[in-house]
Amino acid sequence: MLEPSMRVLAIDPGFDRCGVAVLEYVSGKEVLLYSTCITTDKTAALPHRLATIGAALETIIAEYKPTTLGIETLFFNKNITTGIGVAQARGVVLYIAEHHGLTIYEHGPQEVKVAVTGYGNSDKTAVYAMVQRLVPNIPKKAKDDEYDAIAVGITTLAQHGRSR
Repeated sequence: MLEPSMRVLAIDPGFDRCGVAVLEYVSGKEVLLYSTCITTDKTAALPHRLATIGAALETIIAEYKPTTLGIETLFFNKNITTGIGVAQARGVVLYIAEHHGLTIYEHGPQEVKVAVTGYGNSDKTAVYAMVQRLVPNIPKKAKDDEYDAIAVGITTLAQHGRSR
């Protein structure tokens, strides 16, 4: 068996729900080691919600020891307030990754779609179907945010993890 080329902590950032996955590329395929959705208390103040995300990531990094962070770039939709919260959550993630010495790769939504499906305008259904084909051990109750994180991890491995 080949040694894994890199271990990726993949993040679909959010402050309400933050998708997280840990993947490796081993023996010619993506392997999912862990996935979850960090959910914060909607009634809590934003600093507490950000601290919840940070603490959960610290625990995941300590247990899985990733070498790399793959994170989706910020995509502003119509709700600017939500976008600002997501930007702050991304800041927490980037700080923690830098603090732990992880190599950081950022990917835009279209870049992720191209890496996973080969088509930059794929809808979520097509992306999730291909993610299931590429990574068969996804938990049955995985949320959309986890699928998005896994897709980010696949993108990071495809672009940076197969040549190490």
